[in-house]
This record gives sequence, structure tokens and C-alpha cells, in this order.
Amino acid sequence: MKSDRITLRSWRDSDAETLYKYASDEEVGTRAGWQPHRSVEESLSIIKTVFNNPTTWAIELNETGEAIGAIGYGPSCDCSLPAWEGEPTVGYWVAKPFWGMGICTEALQMIIDYVKKNTEISSLISGHFIDNAASGRVMEKCGFIATGDICYDQTLYMGEDKPIRVLRLELQ
Repeated sequence: MKSDRITLRSWRDSDAETLYKYASDEEVGTRAGWQPHRSVEESLSIIKTVFNNPTTWAIELNETGEAIGAIGYGPSCDCSLPAWEGEPTVGYWVAKPFWGMGICTEALQMIIDYVKKNTEISSLISGHFIDNAASGRVMEKCGFIATGDICYDQTLYMGEDKPIRVLRLELQ
């Protein structure tokens, strides 16, 4: 999937150093619910395991060819949100130097268009930590609506019970 600014593509082993450069930033991981990466080897392991599925993509900046974030739905994003039967969870993050540029909104809209065109999925669910309102605005710009649910997932955010605002997008 490609736009003027970004390409969504499979992760490559060769992305490990760049992934580490951006995913080792404490502000990035904690806003998305995961520990900052501690080494290039850990980043490579994430590429080979968590990111190794057909519905998780690197967000590549076309200008540089560099992977500056990740987006996906399903396996790599699973958590304890109150999903409906067959409803995948969507997740994304982008490196701090690219915050506020609309890249996550652009990437999320590309995923929504992909899901509508290529799957029978009827809705998507996502959420954001209450203190990360920018992520919620990304979802809302793409049509997600708050469900009114607040949930907690101790597998995220280093095991803390941090409130997550839940949003859903119905595609049908």
C-alpha cells in the first residue's frame, strides 16, 4: 500500500537497526503500551515474531525508505479490549520525530481502505491510553467512535492498570 508520503510494507530483518533507533525511545513505547527496546537484537526478534504476520506492516517514509513506525490489525495488536466476535484490534505507532504530521492518520486510513476492499471484516476496535489523546484523535479522524467503555489490560504499559478508552469503527 502506498501514498505520496508513506508505504505500508512487510517488515524486513534489515529494519532492525532503524526499529531500535525509534523503538528505544521511552516516550514512543510507553504511549503504545510496550517496553522500550533495549537492543538491536531485541528489535530483530520483534520483527521475526510480533511483526511476522500478514496484517502487520512497517510504515516506511517514501522520502528516505526508512521504517518510521508500525501499523496492523489482528495478532500483533491483540489485547483485552471488549471486541465483538471476529473483530480485530487495530494498533499503530510512529517515531517521535514524525509526531503531529498526520502520518498515523494516513496509515490508519490506508488500513481501513485495505480491510474494506480485501476482507469480510465488519468492524475494527482500538483504544488509547487516556493520557495519549493524540492517538484517539487519529482514530476519530478515521471514523472510529468511542464506545463509552474504559478497560484495563495488565499486559500493556509494563503491567500497570492504566485506563484505555475504547473506540470502534463499523465498516458495513
